[in-house]
Amino acid sequence: MDTPIRIGVIGGSGVYHIEHLTDIEEVRVNTPFGEPSDAYIVGTIEGQRVAFLPRHGRGHRVSPSRLNYRANIFGFKLLGVEYLIGVSACGSLQERIAPGHIVVPDQLFDRTHGRAGSFFDDPSVGTDGLVTHVSVADPFCPYLSEICHKAVVETGNPAHFGGNFVTIEGPRFSTKAESRVFRSWGMDIIGMTTTPEAQLACEAEMSYAVMAHVTDYDVWHESETPVTVEMVIQTLLRNASVAKQAVVNAIRLLANAPASPQAHAMRDALITNKSTVRPDVVERLRPIVGKYFDA
Repeated sequence: MDTPIRIGVIGGSGVYHIEHLTDIEEVRVNTPFGEPSDAYIVGTIEGQRVAFLPRHGRGHRVSPSRLNYRANIFGFKLLGVEYLIGVSACGSLQERIAPGHIVVPDQLFDRTHGRAGSFFDDPSVGTDGLVTHVSVADPFCPYLSEICHKAVVETGNPAHFGGNFVTIEGPRFSTKAESRVFRSWGMDIIGMTTTPEAQLACEAEMSYAVMAHVTDYDVWHESETPVTVEMVIQTLLRNASVAKQAVVNAIRLLANAPASPQAHAMRDALITNKSTVRPDVVERLRPIVGKYFDA
């Protein structure tokens, strides 16, 4: 894009488009990691250019375990995105967080396996030879999370600020035993896609936050019917307008946002001696690390 698009939105289950977008164009990008889930829908909301991507593709074609998370995040980086809002469906692991509520979590717990969780050190795509250790002590940007929470509160929908979000592999739902263990560990909500999305956004030096829409009580709640796809979709459809309005509110609140607080997240993460890194690796990852090698 000739002009960087500072704000990106990833729509989860049930949120495959945002009607508020105007002046729309579809943008397809090539990344070193393959194709993103779909074309990026670029348009205008509240006077600002925004890039929207349906996480699972339009029509919900891609399973959580098969998503090309690296291509999705790298594509946003190529468009110039600094602030990335994820909209996700989740289950509640705590009584106080009821279906229909929205949680903006502040912590993340990874229970996935086999997902490509880094842009670096991968010989299959030619990014090996550059080792990094990015800090994800705070996996969600506090600044953007605060804006997202305020945006949800403005809708009048019940909102929770903070919480532990556990990501499971999927695509199946949890067993009761698993759900009870997650509760005993102090987890608050459960989903299938926030890992490695959050970690990759950190590597891409983007501010990332999640609006997690609670669709059910998972399977631990003895007085509630165990979660089903039908239950999830029904709740999502009821909350779709709230989700989209919250996104619009957040975009308005970001109107005069400074440069992303995560803009230099990789500065102290690069451990490999720069003189030993192959030029082709730097070139593939230039949108992320170029400034550290050109200085």
